[in-house]
Amino acid sequence: MIIKLKFILLGIIILSGGAFLVWQTESRLQQPQANGDDTPKIQITVYKSPTCGCCGGYITYLKGQGFDVKVEDVRDTLAIKEKYGIPPELEACHTAVIGNYFIEGHVPVEAIKKLLSEKPEIQGIALPGMPSGAPGMTGPKIGKFDIFGVSSGQVFEFLSL
Repeated sequence: MIIKLKFILLGIIILSGGAFLVWQTESRLQQPQANGDDTPKIQITVYKSPTCGCCGGYITYLKGQGFDVKVEDVRDTLAIKEKYGIPPELEACHTAVIGNYFIEGHVPVEAIKKLLSEKPEIQGIALPGMPSGAPGMTGPKIGKFDIFGVSSGQVFEFLSL
């Protein structure tokens, strides 16, 4: 009888420990991840066509730079561009959104960091087209990346890298 009771208690202890480990793992997954310096990751939502390959490369790049990336596959990317007021001459294959800002195309993280640190009163920034060597794009970088800003529908140079 005592041996049976010991086995039952041992089973309860083992199951309790397993439940504790599951609970501990779940609570860690629910906490915001950090960028290595205990600051929460910045959330960015990327709106893209379900079939776009280079968009996946850009998403991988953003994740590698410490962003918390949410991906939204949309059939009509033009509707997203219209919603955020992105001029046609600045359009690229995907649109990302951080807070109230749009990030159009394969914009390097340096430009995004400048946008987030300066917090200008603009709609967003864009690297038009799909330039070779840009984040998420294959090939060598050819020339400078001219990143444009948009404010009240007006386009201006935001940063050149």
